[in-house]
Parts: sequence; structure tokens; C-alpha cells
Amino acid sequence: MKHRIGILGFGTVGQGLTEILLKKKEFLSKKYGFTYSIVAVADFKFGNVYNPKGLDMERLLKEARAGKKFSKDIVDWDNEKMIKKTDTSVWCELTYTDLQTGGPAINHVRTALKSDKHVVTSNKGPAALFYPEMKKLADKHNVRFMIEGTVVAGTPIINLADGPLAGCTITKIRGILNGTTNYMLSEMEKGMGYNEVLKIAQEKGYAEADPTGDVEGYDARGKVTILANIVMGAGIKINEVPCEGITKITSSDIEKAKKNGKRWKLIGSVEMTDHGVKASVKPEMIEMNHPLAGVMGATNALTFSTDLLGDVTIVGPGAGKIETGFSILTDLIKIHRESC
Repeated sequence: MKHRIGILGFGTVGQGLTEILLKKKEFLSKKYGFTYSIVAVADFKFGNVYNPKGLDMERLLKEARAGKKFSKDIVDWDNEKMIKKTDTSVWCELTYTDLQTGGPAINHVRTALKSDKHVVTSNKGPAALFYPEMKKLADKHNVRFMIEGTVVAGTPIINLADGPLAGCTITKIRGILNGTTNYMLSEMEKGMGYNEVLKIAQEKGYAEADPTGDVEGYDARGKVTILANIVMGAGIKINEVPCEGITKITSSDIEKAKKNGKRWKLIGSVEMTDHGVKASVKPEMIEMNHPLAGVMGATNALTFSTDLLGDVTIVGPGAGKIETGFSILTDLIKIHRESC
């Protein structure tokens, strides 16, 4: 089966996915029997293009890297019309995240699923705000709504819980879900103040010009909500998750933790209790002998507490063009395997 792929959003992740697919095309075909053609791309900056025989992705990458609009196979359809009219079997929804409304991604996802097309996304909006609805809609239309890339990029978190840890009862998930804040706390431990570290994080591209989503914990809260609902079936809403960021952590707090043999981390937590699933995001002082304490810089990590294996910790990158592009690839391969 040859998969006909559409891409919504040709920014960092869309280009990363395309680079992977071009580089590993022969490998994917030979090892997994995964063959594909990217037939549609929609981007508000570069334009919307479609060719049922397959787009020239090398050309599109070259034009996008140069900041130019697409010059060939242009269509005047809006995104929803693109989804409906194109001969595509799967859409990769890679537009910007909105954790308030889920838009515009939620409309893209609904339209694709209702058109009997699979959706793979790294966009936390639809997953954090509307997962039960999207899962039900996907099941109704016999397609998949895949979201591995919404939590810790390409590091396999959701697929780990659903795959290698299948059969275990997962009672707790605790971890570092935001690389920006972990980098900042790591640097503050070296003696720098919060404002100085934030400026450096912005210069390095770890933090946005408006860093609120990271430093106030909102990004981590979206990921915690996804884990609570998917791994533990909690059915909680994002605004029900208590959330505190790192903005109040001072240099004296850092020193106090060091003197007590501990280290500050912004911890996202999901736990099964006698009163249901509890979720939160807040800074915590972690004992130095805990696996999460040694995770420094912009790296992410999660510890799964299970009944059969005890604690299992996975460490890996939580962002990046190729890393997040890889998360989309893993879901595409999973769809392929299920369709064979």
C-alpha cells in the first residue's frame, strides 16, 4: 500500500519530517514496506500546493528555506477544502499549538477524520482539549488519530505506555516535560539568576520571545492532560490541572536545595489514587539519587511507576526539527503496519 500524505504546516516540524522521509525513503521501503508520496502541503506563509502524482519536495524545501512562496502545483483552496478534495490517505497536522481553543488545528483534524483520513499530529491543542471527541470520531470513520509527537517529541512516551509497557498497570507518571525550564534550572544551579538565564535561553532558541507557555508551566500542563486522559483514562480538562511554573524560583532557592542534597525540577505528575486520577505541574526539590535529578539541560524524562516492573525511566529529547519529525514518522509506520 502506498500512503498518500498531506502536510498541514510546513514550518520546523513539517520540514523536519520531509527531510527524514526523503533521506530514508529507500530504507523505509526495504525494511518496513512503507512507501509513500507527499501529494499535498498547506502553509499560511508558503501557500497551498497539490499534485496527485506527488510533489517535488526537494523544490518545496529549497523554497521554504529561502523564505519564498511555493512556485509550482499551487491551488487556491483553503485548508479544509484541501483536506476534503485531495486524494490523500493521511494528514500530518503540524500547525502551531493553541491550548486555549485548539484552533485552527481542531478544525483540520475534524475535517480529515470525517473525510475518512488518518491524522498524525504533534499539535497539543486537539490532543489536550478534545482527545475523547477525536478518538470517538476516528473510531466511527475507521481511521486513526495518532499523537505521539504531542508529548516529549520523538522520545516514545505514549507508544511506550501502549506498547512495551502493555500488561502493566501504570499507577504514576512523573517527569520533566519541558526542556526550556529544565535548561534554565540547570543553568541557575551554576550561579546565574533567573532573568539572565531566560535571556540566554531565548538567544539559544529554547525559549520564545514570549516565554509564558514554558516558564509558567502551561506547556507541561498540556502534556500532563494528554497523559492523564490517554494513559489513565482520566477524562480531565486542562483547566482542572493545578499549574505552577518556575518564575518564583530564586538563586537562594537553588542554593538551599543544593545544601540539602536536592535539585529543583519542574515536575509534571499524573497519579492514580483512591479518589481518581490526580494531575499537576509544579516545581519540586528532587533527591539527588532519583533518576530525574541527573537529567540536565534541555532534555526531558519521565518515570513510569508500574505494578510488574516497578519504576521505568525514559530519557530523551523533548523538541527539535528532526526529533519531532521522527515522532510523526513513528505514527505513520504504525498506521502502515496496522493496514497491512
